[in-house]
Amino acid sequence: MTYKIKNINLAEEGRKKIEWAESRMPVMMKLREEFSKTKPLEGMRIAGCLHVTKETAVLVETLVLAGAEVSWSGCNPLSTKDDIAAALAANDISIFAWHGMTTEEFYWAIDKTLEFKPTLTLDDGADLIFRIHSEFPHLAENIIGGTEETTTGVHRLRAMEKANKLLYPIIAVNDTPTKWQFDNVYGTGQSTIDGILRATNILIAGKTFVVAGYGHCGRGVAKRASGLGANVIVTEVDPVEALKATLEGFRVMKMVDAAEIGDIFVTATGMKDVITKEHFEKMKDGAIICNTGHYDVEININHLEELAVEKRELRINNEEYKLKDGRRLYLLAKGRLVNLASAEGHPSEVMDMSFANQLLSLIYLKENGGNLKKKVYDVSEEQDKRVASLKLKLMGYEIDELTEEQKQYRDAFFEGT
Repeated sequence: MTYKIKNINLAEEGRKKIEWAESRMPVMMKLREEFSKTKPLEGMRIAGCLHVTKETAVLVETLVLAGAEVSWSGCNPLSTKDDIAAALAANDISIFAWHGMTTEEFYWAIDKTLEFKPTLTLDDGADLIFRIHSEFPHLAENIIGGTEETTTGVHRLRAMEKANKLLYPIIAVNDTPTKWQFDNVYGTGQSTIDGILRATNILIAGKTFVVAGYGHCGRGVAKRASGLGANVIVTEVDPVEALKATLEGFRVMKMVDAAEIGDIFVTATGMKDVITKEHFEKMKDGAIICNTGHYDVEININHLEELAVEKRELRINNEEYKLKDGRRLYLLAKGRLVNLASAEGHPSEVMDMSFANQLLSLIYLKENGGNLKKKVYDVSEEQDKRVASLKLKLMGYEIDELTEEQKQYRDAFFEGT
């Protein structure tokens, strides 16, 4: 079996969307042009576990053109776009992913990608990496290294490193500036609003919009909601992040207090039980609740189910929970990533830089992985600057350069007033 997807007949529709993404991703296309000739990944077998979107398809097909064999699965049961999966399968890509997978099917698909014994891994959330470590540790003997795309995964992998449990080196692509400062902030901000609007078609202006977490993703959501006229409240556990939110002009309070006045709630923390029974009990009739963090644990759906006397789907990715006192709460995308389950994920323009970093990091691992320790590594500043410079150039912008005299002044510790 080389693939398992929803419907191969969707391939033509998916191919059109991939071509649209290509037209918005000039950095990836420039690198594809170069690497399709030099084949820097020749001989590599890459197992990938990443949202199956049109942007991911651009990355996957570039990896293949760069010489790699690839086997792919989706990193979330509700984020796979079935037409994109079909287009990849029709292009002889080994892929196991479809929208609406069960938990058992999700891990079955990951296991299928591991059957060809990868030499490199690419992950979003670290599910594939954890699967190797827990179920197939013998595969790590042949794995040169891997990459991680998202904040939640990097946190967990750094914890594994600290516990001396990591079996091969990982590059934290998520943590490099040309990824998180654009993908996480602008990508999550815009696509989360997009997901909410597709599921509800509500007016954002004038609503009280509660964002749980003011990290990179939460910051992007808060700014986009504010730009659409919402009154934004931020909840936080980190005093530094809470202070940042305050100085950006947002109200900061505990979730238990925000629960009473919020119209829309978005969790972006990477933590479990951010919204629970005590919050549901305080929410006003008609409140909308959703999550844009990687896992579906931030909203305690079991608590909501226990409180509800009736449940129905009013719109796609929009479920109404009627409580005993008659209040109605609306859960979007079953508490999973609303920007991917309800919309199309981050815009191609920001994924252009994120996936360029993925591609370059995998090439770096092929060339240097054998000399690396079993640790989590940052992307080099040189690579980050390369991606930023290429993006600017292809957008038609030029910037100044320091003169030699300016460089000397910058580094001269003896210069005074």
